[in-house]
Amino acid sequence: MAQRLSPQARRDKAARDKAYAMTPDRREKKADSQRRRRAAGDAADGKDYDHKDGRWESPAQNRGNDGQGTKKEGKANYRVK
Repeated sequence: MAQRLSPQARRDKAARDKAYAMTPDRREKKADSQRRRRAAGDAADGKDYDHKDGRWESPAQNRGNDGQGTKKEGKANYRVK
């Protein structure tokens, strides 16, 4: 469900999200994901790449950290290249 934000809060959040997305770390991760998706072809359809396990998983499985939640997962476990 989308957040219920005031118009000002929505603009502020959009600016924060954009600034975060444009950091060098996030840009490198996005580029890595794009390279992997292009290389995988049809195997990646409807799936997300799990950088910790190094394989394609359903979005629910990937974002839920294999049923462990996301608190244990951090920057150190994210493999780029």
